[in-house]
Amino acid sequence: MADPEVSVSPYWELTFDAEGDVDGRQRDRLLKEVAQRKVRDLVVFAHGWNNDRSVATRLYSRFFEPFPGLAPSARLGYVGVVWPSMRFSDEPIPDLPASVAADVSGGGAGQPVLDENTRHALLEVFPGRATVVEQIARLLEQQPDEGASLEEFGRLVRLLVEIRPQGPQASFAADTLAEGVPESDPEMLFGDMATVCGEFAQALAEAGTPGAAADQEVPHTSFALPRLWDGAQELLRQATYYAMKRRAGTVGERGLGRAIGQLAKAAPDVRVHLVGHSFGGRLVSFALRGLPEGVRSVKSVTLLQGAFSHYAFAARLPHDPRASGVLDGQQNRIDGPLVCCYSHFDSALGTIYPLASRIAGDSRTATADFGIGRALGAKWGAMGHDGVQAVAGTKRFTLADALRTRLPTSGCVNIDSAAVVKRGGPPSGAHSDICHHELAEVVLAAGRVR
Repeated sequence: MADPEVSVSPYWELTFDAEGDVDGRQRDRLLKEVAQRKVRDLVVFAHGWNNDRSVATRLYSRFFEPFPGLAPSARLGYVGVVWPSMRFSDEPIPDLPASVAADVSGGGAGQPVLDENTRHALLEVFPGRATVVEQIARLLEQQPDEGASLEEFGRLVRLLVEIRPQGPQASFAADTLAEGVPESDPEMLFGDMATVCGEFAQALAEAGTPGAAADQEVPHTSFALPRLWDGAQELLRQATYYAMKRRAGTVGERGLGRAIGQLAKAAPDVRVHLVGHSFGGRLVSFALRGLPEGVRSVKSVTLLQGAFSHYAFAARLPHDPRASGVLDGQQNRIDGPLVCCYSHFDSALGTIYPLASRIAGDSRTATADFGIGRALGAKWGAMGHDGVQAVAGTKRFTLADALRTRLPTSGCVNIDSAAVVKRGGPPSGAHSDICHHELAEVVLAAGRVR
């Protein structure tokens, strides 16, 4: 595999499979060359939902571009983590050309049809499921009666995302634990499909309405009653992302955490700075749980629009004192701060994520009277929408304030990044609007890189 063209050097990639196994040649090259290149600070970035290596590489190149100018005296190195995730091609990526982002027509809001790019991505991340993908696509195209056909659609989606019960991914789905027991398969795949699809359709209608802020840049959407097949496509999207969420935890703990441990042994003076976008934030957070005992080489973690529960690091959940976050205390594995950048313009995490989490049964005390809005988001909210929650001592900053002051040297830090993370239309809003020099400055400030 040829080296990718990126804006910075030295740059390495680490590729992992769905069960966290790393490409050995890439890992060995990193372990050998990082000391040879006299790297002092190594920035390791994990993408979130994405379609392929080329999109991930372009994202890394664009995000890393300001770093040399912001820290001209630092001896920086860069790593791009590549793992089998996917993005539906109706979700734009700001700052990347449409040809790279594969932002093509044929699957947008109001058109529940799988385009060729999305079908290909599904086949790539769920190998061996070609027949299931084609059956799903046919139902979305034909949109037959909404009774038995929706139940059949739900059955096919379950087949698409299922995993081996005894495989390593089975234990990496939970963001919270009730009395030490993680969640099982998402309940949204086993409930009444008309009800589930109806709730998703309503959420899509809300996410597609113009925002209150003029700079949100969400196109105007005319009023229409929610359609169940719109909700069915969103069910497919969320079931797929549930599988990616599970996979991110697996790759983080079993893959990246171990690789960082090996790097600490091969190059003990290298300071590691983990950065994760979306599910990549979950990946780098679970990497902390996979660090070998005594490894203190991780000097900062920066989460950009993290697509996992804002209670993941909590010792106790406010609505259930018997439960805790699955990463309770893992921030203490960092020899520095855990910084969470969030934006209320992220409609993927502000509206769709909490609804999907509730329908998935992600909370052990779910009640039927929660609707979309503040109460729903409070219980089932995501890091990237309102930051780390229920962790004692968490500090809060606006982005401007964070860039004017010295960030804490330990503990959790929330930074409201809505001043720059604000572009993008439905259904994901500003979720992928992360390529800003201000966020690059945050990464360097969190790691005390000079």
